[in-house]
Amino acid sequence: MEQVKARSSKLTRPTKMEYENKLVLAPMVRIGTLPFRLLAAEYGADITYGEEIIDHKLVKCDRRLNEKIGSIDFVEKGTGSVVFRTCDEEKDRVVFQMGTSDAVRALMAAQMVCKDVAAVDINMGCPKSFSVSGGMGAALLTKPDLIHDILTTLRRNMSIPVTCKIRLLKSSQDTVELARRIEKTGVSALAVHGRKVPDRPRDPAKWSEIADVVASLSIPVIANGDVFEYDDFQRIKVATGTSSVMVARGALWNASIFCPKGKLPWEHVKREYVRKSILWDNDIKSTKHTLKEMIMHHSSLELPEGKAVTKSDSLVDLARLYGEEKSYDFFVKN
Repeated sequence: MEQVKARSSKLTRPTKMEYENKLVLAPMVRIGTLPFRLLAAEYGADITYGEEIIDHKLVKCDRRLNEKIGSIDFVEKGTGSVVFRTCDEEKDRVVFQMGTSDAVRALMAAQMVCKDVAAVDINMGCPKSFSVSGGMGAALLTKPDLIHDILTTLRRNMSIPVTCKIRLLKSSQDTVELARRIEKTGVSALAVHGRKVPDRPRDPAKWSEIADVVASLSIPVIANGDVFEYDDFQRIKVATGTSSVMVARGALWNASIFCPKGKLPWEHVKREYVRKSILWDNDIKSTKHTLKEMIMHHSSLELPEGKAVTKSDSLVDLARLYGEEKSYDFFVKN
């Protein structure tokens, strides 16, 4: 039985977090919660990004120590819902990714979490309406002055590394110009998703345009896009000239993609995710969403397992479904 560690775990760039030669778990909404981040790290991820958290939401939270499970929770006032959960075990590798469109508010949110995470990242690539409609995510790509304001404000007032994640712009030259401007703010690294805002996940990632950014900057560039097997890490490194690689869907479908010896059976990975979700009291909706994404890739939600996950109302239901009653009993009794 796994034991929870916490029960027994001029601008100068901060040097605490290293960004060279790293395998990185990408930020994924409703997926990159604590259990999934710990799972990816267990399999070999060096840096793990949390799901994007909107600054508006975080500044309405209280920081609380959850003594039952040994976590640090940022809990929304009024609703009691956990907006962000972390623990000492991941403190040196977890990146808090923020959605923001305002420098002052971004700083307020970052200062709330800065003692509990390794770095803060600003999302500048999410094309989804909930992000873009608020002037966040990919909407920032057309506002270089605002980008500069947000990043310089954070850098001048934070003792931990500040980074950001962007998408490609209309032309490679435009992307390089923006990346150079971002570098001048003093960020520690830049993650580049090799797709443009209108592109769909099925469209091939443009590794050559990431290479143009890598060749133009002196800070580490983290390449992201179309990494589905362990061998793809080396392929994208060679193609782009970067030393660090970020993976999203490849990790979602099987978090053991980070294992040099090869991926484990997804059934094993899935069950380990359920066990960690129980031990860390993960939100049931988030847990179900992640499981359903795994199942849809490897199987079908119309088969018995998929239907059972869909019908599950609690972590105890999932514990019974996946034979993790002992994990649930351990969680309840402790």
